[in-house]
Amino acid sequence: MFTYILYGLAGSGLAISFFKDRNKTKMALKKAWKSFENILPQFLSILIIIGLALAILSPETITILLGTRSGIWGVLGAAIIGSITLIPGFVAFPLAAALLKNGAGYMQIAAFVSTLMMVGIVTLPLEIKTFGKRATIIRNISAFVFSLIAAVVIGVVL
Repeated sequence: MFTYILYGLAGSGLAISFFKDRNKTKMALKKAWKSFENILPQFLSILIIIGLALAILSPETITILLGTRSGIWGVLGAAIIGSITLIPGFVAFPLAAALLKNGAGYMQIAAFVSTLMMVGIVTLPLEIKTFGKRATIIRNISAFVFSLIAAVVIGVVL
């Protein structure tokens, strides 16, 4: 129901804008369409990655590897995978939601997503080149530790 209300508000805003200034509204819609066209390949990659992940991993496998009973090993495994993987946030969050629906635990997904966003093993050479070796290592280790702390907090709260 909430979604329909948001669509109604967006449609109403578009109508008001159209009556106020047709040219600006048409330009805005053209820009929005161009943005959608630019995002579409990445959006399709989201669907493919989620589809592959769910096709390869059954809910039982997800529960064993990343479920609440996987404990600290599941959290560490998720954190390591998140640290190594280079996935944009708009792909990671739907993937995390799909994994949660299929049996993953909150603490494990929190570790995965937070390391995915904050730790950059793949981008390490570029970061060392830009910020220096010492700063890069300190930042990545701090981010990894913070991700584990955040996962524990999520596990306690939820």
